[in-house]
Amino acid sequence: MMIAGKLSEPARPLVLEGGRVIDPASGFDAPGVVHTAEGRILYAGPASSAPTPPLGAETVDCRGAAVIPGLVDMRVFLGEPGAEHRETFASAGLAAAAGGVTTIVTMPDTEPVIDDVALVDFIARRARDTAAVNVLPMAAMTKGLAGREMTELGLLKAAGAVGFTDGRHSVDNALVLRRALTYGRDFGALIVNHPVDPHLSGSGVMNEGETATRLGLPGIPKEAEIIVVERDVRLAALTGGRYHAAQISCAESLDVIRRAKRAGLAVSCGVSVTHLALNELDIGPYRTFFRLSPPLRSEADRQAMIEGVADGTIDVIVSSHDPQDVDTKRHPFAEAADGAVGLETLLAAALRLYHNGECDLVPLLKALTVRPAALLGMEAGRLAAGAPADLVVVDLVRPWICEADRLHSRSKNTPFEGARFQGAVLRTIVAGRSVYESAAA
Repeated sequence: MMIAGKLSEPARPLVLEGGRVIDPASGFDAPGVVHTAEGRILYAGPASSAPTPPLGAETVDCRGAAVIPGLVDMRVFLGEPGAEHRETFASAGLAAAAGGVTTIVTMPDTEPVIDDVALVDFIARRARDTAAVNVLPMAAMTKGLAGREMTELGLLKAAGAVGFTDGRHSVDNALVLRRALTYGRDFGALIVNHPVDPHLSGSGVMNEGETATRLGLPGIPKEAEIIVVERDVRLAALTGGRYHAAQISCAESLDVIRRAKRAGLAVSCGVSVTHLALNELDIGPYRTFFRLSPPLRSEADRQAMIEGVADGTIDVIVSSHDPQDVDTKRHPFAEAADGAVGLETLLAAALRLYHNGECDLVPLLKALTVRPAALLGMEAGRLAAGAPADLVVVDLVRPWICEADRLHSRSKNTPFEGARFQGAVLRTIVAGRSVYESAAA
């Protein structure tokens, strides 16, 4: 494994040849070649039509592998600033690079909360100096994540915030959310809410139903999510603002989003890869790494989420990377914190759906690349001349086993410990520079 230096260093021209080139934005999927120089893609397509390679280019043999756009992960929690023992920009950057993620969007749930222009600037500078991948911040929608007073959305967006959210917290005050959607509408701000009613979810720790009853754990009804999604969509219709449901997890929420899109509303949604790959039965013997928010749902809901990705109703797949240490996870299930790490397993876990025949490859890759990039107003996520040279070389069939101790994240709370995957990242390229190369490549 190799990790390169800073993104500010000059990039040597690259020629990626002999592989299967997949561009989910255009639908191109065939053997081909990709040329890069000065951090941009010069050409991506059939080798027969390729121009002369750039002078002094390094040639990368991609035979037996696929070349895809780098993944864009829209929901990543970090510990820095304030809880660096859980995760830093540097450690998250290593984890992202190893997982084929070339852009991470950080949540404002830090200490201090990212609700000030100076803190948005701090994140940009700190990430630029220490992270191996692109880091974009979302700023807090309300001051201190308290849900009462809106932040200075315009100033924060001008400082570099790509969206506004209260992270793990749901804005349960409808008037505050209405004001954020209305104010953000005038400059195209993306307003992101975590759809959960804190009163209905109460002290629940897993999906309400037979499994929770059998385990003797308090449940969270699906209505705690559905009601908030329904409310938020109605507020989006009222204001004309851009609304994004950070994560949905049940079929009824998907139906609400589907109807909103048919009505032409500026509404989008995401789903975490754990809710695509796992269900409530995976909790097994009270394994706290499976305690998530929203909770793992039924198998029927998992299948509905997969159908939503396949038909494009669900816009993005996220890792919902949320590092927690032993102080917050080594407790009885009902007392443990929510959250799991997921940057390094995002692509491999998503590819399970492809290998199982549950979802075609291109819709999966769209939800991991071009669609999140489009929501964020980025050029990334596509293999086209002029686009950023953020690329991944991946062996789609190579098997590997997830071992928590070998993850690059500082925290090891993965629900995929011991899981068998097909799909290994061989090389990750950011702005034309190789930032990760597998030792087995």
